[in-house]
Amino acid sequence: MTKTGSSLWKGNWRTRARVISGLILFAYILFHFINIGLGIFSLDAMERFQDIRQAIHRSLLGTVLLYGALFIHMGLALYRLARRRTLKMPAWEAFQIILGLLIPLLLMAHIVHTRMAHDFFGLNDRMGYLVGLIWDTTSGWNQSALLLITWTHGCMGLHFWLRSQAWWRNSLLILISLATLIPAWALTGFMVQGRQQKALFRDPETFPALAEQYNWLSAEQFAYLLQATNRNLLIFGAIVLITLAIHLTRRFVINRGAVPIRYVSGPEIRGQRGMTLLEMSRSNGVEHMALCGGKGRCTTCRVIIEEGADLLHPPSAEEAASLRAVNAPPNARLACQLRPTNSATVLQVFRGDGRRARAHQSLGQERGMAILFLDMRGFTARTTGQLPYDVVFLLNRFFDAIVPSITGAGGTVDKYLGDGLLAVFEQDDEQASAQAALDAAAGISAALATFNQTLKAEKAPPVAIGMGLHLGTLVMGEIGAAENAPRTIIGDTVNATSRLEGKTKELAVEALISKDLLEAAGHDTSRFEFVDLELRGVAHPMPALPVKQAATLPDILSSEAIPVQ
Repeated sequence: MTKTGSSLWKGNWRTRARVISGLILFAYILFHFINIGLGIFSLDAMERFQDIRQAIHRSLLGTVLLYGALFIHMGLALYRLARRRTLKMPAWEAFQIILGLLIPLLLMAHIVHTRMAHDFFGLNDRMGYLVGLIWDTTSGWNQSALLLITWTHGCMGLHFWLRSQAWWRNSLLILISLATLIPAWALTGFMVQGRQQKALFRDPETFPALAEQYNWLSAEQFAYLLQATNRNLLIFGAIVLITLAIHLTRRFVINRGAVPIRYVSGPEIRGQRGMTLLEMSRSNGVEHMALCGGKGRCTTCRVIIEEGADLLHPPSAEEAASLRAVNAPPNARLACQLRPTNSATVLQVFRGDGRRARAHQSLGQERGMAILFLDMRGFTARTTGQLPYDVVFLLNRFFDAIVPSITGAGGTVDKYLGDGLLAVFEQDDEQASAQAALDAAAGISAALATFNQTLKAEKAPPVAIGMGLHLGTLVMGEIGAAENAPRTIIGDTVNATSRLEGKTKELAVEALISKDLLEAAGHDTSRFEFVDLELRGVAHPMPALPVKQAATLPDILSSEAIPVQ
């Protein structure tokens, strides 16, 4: 499974069960609504599609999956509601919960008068029967409302599950259009066939044949179904009341002991034992980021524990895996999973408005990564006497030519340095980072050759470059004043790589690649002939491989014997 795909399944087994059951229910209502919408064309089209659907969801396996998903999804939602320490939450989350509670109230009558009536009394609950029976009735309005409520609830759940994915965000306008079209399609099909079938039911000449076709229920059977509906609604109402009673009881019991929490950049709050830090924050009016709604499927609610980390419970395996995925420091925790039992001082990584919090030393992280320094040779002499606009134009064309080789290899430009740049290769491990840097260097050299051909055709002198490639420990963090602190890298590795690039001019080579980087990339360095370089600010000589033309790197690294270039 890809890294992107696996990020969708973060969380404990309850989170995954809620997602899987929700997807099963969403698939059911999607095809159910498509089925209803086919009434725009004909009743026969509706009922042919209904046959296909019922062959699946009324089979033994389909019944177990569908009703199992329904009870699991509803049960987990009520369980989560009962365990909440506060009912304070974002408006969208409250709206989704309210919609979820309304669904069983309206769905009960539909289930009883279709599946139960079919199994108990042999009702032939065809689409023609259903739409004709409830059209222009209170039940018809209720089922129309149910259609809109279930679709809205399902789309919200799907969106908050997938919104971290780039493909979902990029397709959002199309998806919103589809989300609007599908319920409109279904309601139109219901209206078209509802009118036609209701007219046939009211016609004394056509009704007897239709009643026999559908095995029309007697008044006593309808009365029994009504009683069953009311009884099931009472049971559901009792379950909801029990859930609220458990919620209130838990709040009363845990209200006896409050835990003080101090925010580095905010107030000091007090929360009840057993509450998550996210719930504590929200119940005290502290805005706290949590894109997934506090379900442990993202890390936007993470905090840094400045004091008191040793007194807190250790993270679960799921929380630890999520934090590792974003390379969080050891004292980072997810606010939606952390249940403080002792006082602590914490720093929010992301503010409530979605921006990253003010840079802090604990937010810096050490990573072993490859970096690449690049500089254009003879830039000052080349541009002396040129107009500023012409200089800018040349630099932009140059960067347009070479930067795609960096990004294509998985790197990013950390900063532009006038006529040069610093690129960093943030990969899953050091080997991947080192190989990405080597690929980028070869690509840059090849792209530069093509760019120089263009300059030659314009009667302009070619561009020469020098590149230094090295791998070592870097500190990544936000450096700068509040509200203007870009994420960057610092450390001895940056200085050494810069000095390495400076030596390329002295040795008349296009690239110097450190032995550390080549070893990290998995190459047998015993077959290379290195030069030992004394670099200012570096304590010991650095062995590096000189390369005349970096475009030849793939051949150099794969050959048996490597001469000095």
